[in-house]
Amino acid sequence: MSRRNRSASECDSDDDSYEVLDLTEYARRHHWWNRVFGRNSGPIVEKYSVATQIVMGGITGWCAGFLFQKVGKLAATAVGGGFLLLQIASHSGYIQIDWKRVEKDVNKAKKQLKKRANKAAPEINTLIEESTEFLKQNIVVSGGFVGGFLLGLAS
Repeated sequence: MSRRNRSASECDSDDDSYEVLDLTEYARRHHWWNRVFGRNSGPIVEKYSVATQIVMGGITGWCAGFLFQKVGKLAATAVGGGFLLLQIASHSGYIQIDWKRVEKDVNKAKKQLKKRANKAAPEINTLIEESTEFLKQNIVVSGGFVGGFLLGLAS
C-alpha cells in the first residue's frame, strides 16, 4: 500500500526513521574554495610558486574589477536616468508623487531591514571570520587580486 493511500493513524504508527541533515555542517564542508583548493588545504603557497599566485590573483582581480566597473556604470546610468525621467514627468504634471506616503514606506522598509540585519548578524560574522582566515592564509593571491582589481577598475 502506498503512503498516500494509508490513513493518518497508519502513518503515525509507522516506524520510519528519517535522517536529519545539518545544513550548516554541509555548507562548511562544501564551500567553493574547498572544491577548488581541497578541504583544509591550508594556504595555496604550498601548491604554487609566488609568481603563479600573484598572476592568478592579478588576472582574477582584473576581471572582477573590469566587470565591476562596467556593471557600476550601467547601474548608475539606469538609476540616474530613471530619477531624471521621474523628475521631468513630475515637473511637467504627468505624475504627482505623494511624498508623505513615500517617506512612510521608506521608514517602514528601514525598520524591516534593521530587524533582518540583526537576525543575520551571526551568519555574517561567521562568513567574515572565514573570509579573513582565507585571506590570511593566502596573502599573496589576495594581494594579487587587490592589485588586479584596482587595475581593472582603472581600465
